[in-house]
Amino acid sequence: MSNHLFDQVRARMDGGRRPFIVATGAGGASDRVIRYDDMLAMSGRLAQVLARRGVRPGDRVAAQVEKSAEAILLYLACIRAGAVWLPLNPAYTLAELEYFLNDAEPALMVCDPVLAEAVAALASRLGVAAVETLGIDGRSGSLLALAETQDDDFADVARAQGDPAAILYTSGTTGLSKGAVLSHGNLASNARTLARLWRFTADDVLLHALPIFHTHGLFVATNVTLMAGASMIFLPRFDPAEVLARMDQASVMMGVPTFYVRLLQSPDLSREAVSGMRLFVSGSAPLLAETHQAWFERTGHRILERYGMTETNMNSSNPYDGDRIAGTVGLPLEGVEIRITDPDSGAPIAAVQVGMIEIRGPNVFQGYWREPEKTKAEFRPDGFFISGDLGMFDGRGYLSILGRSKDLVISGGFNVYPKEVETEIDGLPGVLETAVIGLPHPDFGEGVTAVVVLHPGAVLDEAGVRAALADRLAKYKQPKRVLFVADLPRNAMGKVQKNLLRQTYGGLYR
Repeated sequence: MSNHLFDQVRARMDGGRRPFIVATGAGGASDRVIRYDDMLAMSGRLAQVLARRGVRPGDRVAAQVEKSAEAILLYLACIRAGAVWLPLNPAYTLAELEYFLNDAEPALMVCDPVLAEAVAALASRLGVAAVETLGIDGRSGSLLALAETQDDDFADVARAQGDPAAILYTSGTTGLSKGAVLSHGNLASNARTLARLWRFTADDVLLHALPIFHTHGLFVATNVTLMAGASMIFLPRFDPAEVLARMDQASVMMGVPTFYVRLLQSPDLSREAVSGMRLFVSGSAPLLAETHQAWFERTGHRILERYGMTETNMNSSNPYDGDRIAGTVGLPLEGVEIRITDPDSGAPIAAVQVGMIEIRGPNVFQGYWREPEKTKAEFRPDGFFISGDLGMFDGRGYLSILGRSKDLVISGGFNVYPKEVETEIDGLPGVLETAVIGLPHPDFGEGVTAVVVLHPGAVLDEAGVRAALADRLAKYKQPKRVLFVADLPRNAMGKVQKNLLRQTYGGLYR
């Protein structure tokens, strides 16, 4: 039996001399080029280290490290060793880390050398057998020191498509994070599909400025690159000036909406600056139609927006050829079924009606780690996963996301979909972005509440917003209050954290 995911990576190496990762130098340091044969050798040595440190097939390897090429090589080593990759946000505190280590029970924890002593003490208390380190520069720490003593030649552990490859924890905005178990088949099938759809070839160079502890930067960007035998320019973080400076070396960029908003603020963004680029992809959070249009006017490119989530990888995408419609996330991917159902009964409903998005396909995860009852509750008997997202198909079959079901506002017994109200407010002069939430209200149960960010220098007040909406929305949809803030709270992937807004303003109507 083969190693399902890594065998497909090997098949696309084509001799191995092409660059896989160009790791950009910090502070004027030279770039480092890691070719495909370097990747094979180094991931082999790291896989040897995992085995020698007691990691067995099916064991979890947790990594709370900064973004580096070597962190990607460690991910691939886990795949080759039959281990389960568990990436953790470097921003997590020790208290947060304790939850993940206690829940996942990894055989090995990899952390930054600066945190080694504190993490080792925590790991020892929780029964984690081994701790190694990997530095922020990607070239220091005990893990690489051990790898230097190992042989390149590693016999990949046999793994079938149903075997677990990774656990990604959900954001946990409504409770404790749950570990979504993703299989070799989940990751491989989704990467193959996206590489075909987005026309990736070995000649492509992806501008990679995303974090790698999340589906977008790890499984979409990296795995799609591997499935095409393409290359990545690996930036440690998103910096608009650096991204623009590197565009003449790249052909594709994947980003979150914030990337595009900030790039539009640069006077250096122009058609000439992106003349070598063929594709810009956006995901992880909704892209405003205003941003979509502004990007087209400045660059001549229409951003391709797609839809995915931790539990399912990617589900839909605007087409490579054909209309990329602002405000939609396109059509279901090949082999992926998406239906809209009544949130209460689960019965399928017709197009152009809002309901629950449900998904079935080879991309959908195996279940939540050690939570069989939660897993069972999130799947229909016919295998469709209940996403928790509200959406609708238009007459052409394009999907639009209207928010999370938990974000639905029920005011006076009427359902209010936040996206509808947000779209109207976002269209007002001077408005940069809006988040609509429901807050406890003594008369209506929940009061529709808008939290608005204005463009610098814009002048707009609460009365002005409410007056503008008076003839645009039904009375029950109109905000009871409009609040103005400098910025909306976001998580690492740019998603607005409405739960924090609800916590902050929860007593507004009392």
